[in-house]
Amino acid sequence: MSYKTAAPRPSDLERKLNAAPKSAEEKIELSFREKLFSRGWLRKTLIVAALGAIWQIYALILDNELLFPTLSVVAAGFWRVLVSGELLAKVGLSLAMLLSAYAIGIFVALTLTVAAITTRIGTDFLEVVTAMLNPLAPIALLPMALLWFGFGPPSLIFVLCHAVVWTIALNAYNGFTGVSQTLRMVGRNYGLSGFSFVFKVLIPAAFSGILTGLKVSWAFGWRTLIAAELVFGVAGGKGGLGWFIYEKKQQLDIDLVFAGLLTVILIGILVENVIFKTIEKRTVIRWGMKQ
Repeated sequence: MSYKTAAPRPSDLERKLNAAPKSAEEKIELSFREKLFSRGWLRKTLIVAALGAIWQIYALILDNELLFPTLSVVAAGFWRVLVSGELLAKVGLSLAMLLSAYAIGIFVALTLTVAAITTRIGTDFLEVVTAMLNPLAPIALLPMALLWFGFGPPSLIFVLCHAVVWTIALNAYNGFTGVSQTLRMVGRNYGLSGFSFVFKVLIPAAFSGILTGLKVSWAFGWRTLIAAELVFGVAGGKGGLGWFIYEKKQQLDIDLVFAGLLTVILIGILVENVIFKTIEKRTVIRWGMKQ
C-alpha cells in the first residue's frame, strides 16, 4: 500500500517572496515618501504651516484687523519691530531676568534635594514645604513681593524662583529615589559617600528626571514672567516682553500684540527643541537611558 503525502502549502513568507515585485518607480516613490515623512522636523513644520493657513483664512473671513489680524499683517509688524530693535531689547530684558531667577532656582532646588536624599529631616522638610508652597500660584505672590522688595527686579526674581524651584525639586527627588540599588552598591564599593556619592552616582543616574524638571520649570517660569511683567510693567513703568504686549494693547496696535505673543511661542519652541533637545541627546540618549 502506497501513501501519498500532500505537498506542503507555502507559508505567508514564501508567498510574499515569490510574489511579483512592484515596479521600480512604485518602490522608489514609496521609499522616498516613507523616508521623507520619517523626519520629525518635517512633520512638525507641516503642522505649523497648516495652523498658519487656518489662521490666515479665518482672519480673512472675519475681516476685522482690530479683533483678529491676519498672519501676514502680524508677520509684517513682527519684522518691523524686530528690525527696529525694540522687540529684541524687550526680549533681552525678559530673558536676563528669567535666567537669573532660573539659576537661583536650580541651586535652591538641588540643595533641597541633596539634603532630602542624605538626611531624614531633609526629606521631611522637602515633603512638607513642597506640599505647602507648590500649589500656590507664583503670580499670587507678586503683590507681596512688591511690598517686600519694591518695584524692581528682586520682586520678579522672587516670583520666578518660586515658579521653578518646586518642579525641579520634585522631579529631581523622584529621580534620585528611583536609582536602582545596584548602582548604589557599586558607588559604595568604590568608597563614595556624601556629596561625592551624590554627584558621581546619583545625579548621572537620575539625570533623566532632573532634565524633565528643568524643562517643565522653564515653561512655568517663562509664562509666569510674561504674566508678572504685565503687572510689574504697569506699576514700575518698565518691563520686558510682557510689558511690550501690554503697551501695544493700550495703543491698539493689535498686530504688534500678536507679534509679542508669537515671540513668546517662538522662544518657547526654540528653548525646547534646540537647547533641551541638544542636552538630552548628549546625556540621557547617549547613555542609553532613553530611546
